[in-house]
Amino acid sequence: QVQLVESGGGLVQAGGSLRVSCTASGRRFSSYAMGWFRQAPGKERDFVAAISWSGALTDYADSVKGRFTISRDNAKNTVYLQMNSLKPEDTAVYYCAAGVAQALGNIRGYSYWGQGTQVTVSS
Repeated sequence: QVQLVESGGGLVQAGGSLRVSCTASGRRFSSYAMGWFRQAPGKERDFVAAISWSGALTDYADSVKGRFTISRDNAKNTVYLQMNSLKPEDTAVYYCAAGVAQALGNIRGYSYWGQGTQVTVSS
């Protein structure tokens, strides 16, 4: 069992930066792939970024490539999402997820989810 808690969301102006974090409980954090997904009101939950258990592999949605960076610190049981050059269309609830996903961007590969943190980008 893994419990995930996100933090670091908030309100930022377009063009600004924000870093969200996700801290996991449990001893198997380092064996899981970690992903970030987001869901805007009235829309489906979409893939944003993911990182393999070792950190050697990452994957990003086309909409955030070059602007967002995912990283992890297995010693701290924490995964980060650094978001730069934010746009109003990045506004959503951001969810952290853990799983044994073979394909990092596949939402079905993630078994554990956090409660989400709101990110709002004003124009």
